[in-house]
Parts: sequence; C-alpha cells; structure tokens
Amino acid sequence: MSDFQTAGIWAIFISGTISMFTNELFGQESNQRFDTVVNRYFEESARLNPISATAIGDHRFDTEINDVSAKGREQLARFYREILSELESLTESSLSLDEQIDRALLAHRLKAALWKQEELQEWAWNPLYYSGLVGSSIYGLMAREFAPLADRLRSATARLEKLPRLYTQTRTELAPIRVPRIHAETAVSQNRGVLSIIENLIEPHLNELNETDRQRLAQAIEIARESVEEHQRWLENELQPQAQADFRLGARLYDQKLSWTLQSSLSREKIRKRGEDFMHDLHQRMYALSKEIYKERFPYTEFPESPSKAYQKAIIRSCLEIAYQDRPSADGVVAAANHSVKLTTDFLREKDIITLPDDPMEIIVMPEFQRGVSLAYCDSPGPLETGLKTFYAVAPPPASWTEAQVESHLREYNHRSLHNLTVHEAMPGHFVQLAHANRNPRKLRAVLSSGVFVEGWAVYSEWMMCEEGFLEGDLLMRLIVLKWYLRDVTNALLDQAVHVDGISKEEGMRMLVEEAFQEEREADGKWRRAQLTSAQLSTYFVGYLEHVDLRADAETRWGSQFDLKTYHDSVLSFGSIPTQYVRTLLFDLELSK
Repeated sequence: MSDFQTAGIWAIFISGTISMFTNELFGQESNQRFDTVVNRYFEESARLNPISATAIGDHRFDTEINDVSAKGREQLARFYREILSELESLTESSLSLDEQIDRALLAHRLKAALWKQEELQEWAWNPLYYSGLVGSSIYGLMAREFAPLADRLRSATARLEKLPRLYTQTRTELAPIRVPRIHAETAVSQNRGVLSIIENLIEPHLNELNETDRQRLAQAIEIARESVEEHQRWLENELQPQAQADFRLGARLYDQKLSWTLQSSLSREKIRKRGEDFMHDLHQRMYALSKEIYKERFPYTEFPESPSKAYQKAIIRSCLEIAYQDRPSADGVVAAANHSVKLTTDFLREKDIITLPDDPMEIIVMPEFQRGVSLAYCDSPGPLETGLKTFYAVAPPPASWTEAQVESHLREYNHRSLHNLTVHEAMPGHFVQLAHANRNPRKLRAVLSSGVFVEGWAVYSEWMMCEEGFLEGDLLMRLIVLKWYLRDVTNALLDQAVHVDGISKEEGMRMLVEEAFQEEREADGKWRRAQLTSAQLSTYFVGYLEHVDLRADAETRWGSQFDLKTYHDSVLSFGSIPTQYVRTLLFDLELSK
C-alpha cells in the first residue's frame, strides 16, 4: 500500500491561491478513499473466500471454508459490484499513476470474476473447481511453516469438520447433465487426493497437540474420510454416468474468456495468424540447426537444395532422437530436476543477469489432488508472504501407464528438457519472478497477477538463457529449446482449435505429434489439458511476444545504457501485472486509456 498523499497547509503560502489548496485537499480525500476501498476489498474478500485468503498469505480466516452455495455466490457478486461502484466514483485526476494502475487491476479482476460467475458458470459444470478447493483448504495450511505447527493443525481441524458442508453444497450446485465427461473422470481421480494430504501432512503430527485437541482432530479426520468417500460414491454413481456435456466452450464464450484472460489487443484470429507464421519459422530454424547436428555425426551428408517438409521433419526427428537417449529413469526425475536447479542457479550467479532471491525452494512429488492437468508447476508462497518455501512440483508417471507409455514420457522429459523445464518453473522462471513480485509493497500488485505476464516471463526465460550461453555449444540443448518454443506456439493454436473449431482428438494429436514433435504421452496429456482448460494455453505464446516487445522497447529507449540485470530486476519489481502497465511504469509514461 502507498502512503497517503497528504496536502500540507504550507501549500497555501507557496501557491498563494485557494484553488491549489482545494485541489490538494480533494486529492488527499480521494487517496484516502482509494485506500479505504482497497482495504475493504481485502477485508471482505478474505472473509468470503477464506481458502483463497490462506493461499495468498492472509491467515485471519484459516478455520473457515468457502460458502459455495447460491446464497454465497450472490453475496460475493453483490460485494464485487459494491467495490466496482466505489472504484468508479473516484476521479482519475485525483489518483496517482500507481493508484490509477491499481484501480484498473482491481476493476478488471472484479469484472472478470462476475463474468465467470454469471456467464461461464463453472460452478454448475466444473467439478474440478470444487476438488481444488477441498485440497487447497488443507494443503494450504500444512505445506508451509507460516505459523506454529499446533496452530495450523487446529485450523486444519476446523476445516476438516466443515468439509461435509462443502461437499453437500458441491453436489447441490453441480448439474450432472452440464458436466463434460472428461471433467467428471478427472474429478473421480482427484477426489481422494485430500486423503493423502491428511495421511502425509496431518496424521504424523497428531502428538504435537494436547489430548483435547488431538481427540478433536482425530474425530475431524474420520468425519473428513467419511465425507470424501460419500462424495466419491456420488461422483462415480451419479455424476459420471450423467456427464455427457460438450467440453468445448464455443466461439462466443471462448472469445470472451480469451479477452478477459489476455487483456491484449491480439484477437483469436490474430493469434492464429501469428502462431502459424511462427510455426513455419520454427520448423525452418529447427531444420537448419538439425543439419549442423547431423553433419557432426555424418560429415559427408549432402542435403537437397529444396527439401520437402517430410524430409525436413525426418532430419529434425533424427536429431531429437539423439537428445531423447539421454533421459532419467522413472524414479529419477526428481533427482534430475534437482541437478537442473543446480546447473541453472550456478549459471545465473556466474552471469549475474538477474537478482536471485534467498527464498528456499524444494522439489517435490506433485500432490495427488493436483494431478491430471500438467506435468509440473511452481507452487510459490502466498503473495503476502516472503521467505517461505517454494515447491517445484513434478508429477510421477501414473502407476496405470504401460512400460511403453512411461518410456514415451521419459523421452519427452529427457535431461535437456528437464533443464528447460527448470528454467521455466524455477531458475529464472516462476520461482524467481514470483519471489520478486511478492516483495512489491503494493498489495494489489502482488495479489492480482496476470497469467500472461507470469507465463510469458517463463517462456522468455527459456530462450534468454539459451542466448546468454546456458550450456553453450550444446546444439542439442538449443534444439530442445526450439522444440519447447514450438510447444508454446502450438498450445495457442490447439486452444482455439479445440474450443472453437471443434477439431477431433485425432486431428489434435496429429498437430502435436507431427507439427510440434511431441511424444505420444506429452501429446495425449496436452489434448487432455486442452479439454479441461480454456484460454490459459494461449498465455504462453502471447506472454512471450509481449515480453520480447517490452525488452526490445527498453533496448531502443535506453540505448548504450541498457543493462540486462537492471532491466530484469526492474521489470520484475512491479509485480505480476499486465505488460502494458509494466511498460507504463518502466518508462514513466501516461496510463493508456
């Protein structure tokens, strides 16, 4: 939060006019009003969304859970409209640039939330929203040491006791005939994940409590277990058999969601055009690099002057195959990721191109309730907390996979791919970026993050590291980085192809395997993710374009004064906000209307 901009009595004597004093005084009143609105937003939203409050580091309501009933939604929508009305009543001329940006961020977040509730209506058809709430309600309390263990266990006790109500409301609000089958199947596989949290993070610590609290927690665990199993039966016997709805959003909802998500001038059509152009360019770059790699092994090779697309792809695949041979074992992925963290961290310290946080980070096996959407993610502390542990979570190959499927997965996540994954998720990707963002003193900047900025930074980091010399001389590493960038482009194309164009799984798999060189397991997982999510897969490509444009702008404006570390630290200092606002603050511009 910024300091109030107070008007001093000395302004009367300095200006010699009453009008200046009046303007200063009104400015003071408006700033106080703005701070009041922001404070009310944090106070009430934490009370209405206690699970989210825990996640961002506000622990005043750690014993409560969300009211996901129709009444709870109505209360939340009414509150959002009240805050929007108060924001709109503030005159722009009386707000500082920082406050104008904060107001725009909050207004956008509230309008997007209302659109999701009233138009998208995931509360009626997406069971993953609820399973995520249940898992996060307990995991968010136990994963990090933000308070003494006994206090966190007591909070967990209170939430476990309230799970029956949350599950009952979930079953009331979900309309099985509106639920896509893929969402129902994923919910069935995720639901019991909360039991593993109880078994691994709560039960081993029962003796930390006194006898009374220990007995209450033991009873709460039994209540929770019964509730989880009751809900599992409902998911399997009631929801899944009726879940036959289309997972595709359709053009109208998709375009609206894309606009709310990206906050960009790039429309769906423009994204497709740029994506197709980039895909063609990346194919050419991968072929040129593959020829170098191939000739190192087979120096007498003569390549045709006008190779067909099939020939180019064959050469690219043959070189990717070399990289795939250097891969970890099924039980060695976490150890390999740890090695990648050391490599990338050592490189960044040597190059000194960004300030690295001192915050602790641990590589963990992904919790069960989070599996089924992506292979890895960065789980940072709440934006209102600093210094706590970040988790770089990696999902193991499912036990149900065949030996061939496990091999396909490990080929995709070979050692070089794990290096690039670590760059994206940790060094200097999400871990570093979010650690910087969490230190921003303006609460709204830290909390209201832009997925486009966050994912764009991580993708930018991949190629930036390569350009700065990470594993310099390893042409296979550069080829893998190009493949990953091709993945980001394909993400955006697949996203709209699924939800608007209605492509089949066969067509989607062909795009991912033939055009993006993905292994079968990766392609199958991405097809699944495209069904379960929408608009998010476009944030990688669009975010990368915005970050590249921003850096080019800085290099032009600063000329010989441009310094990469200064640039990186400055860009990350403003929080995880849309790039348009970063540009305004970085170059001290007026806020675009």
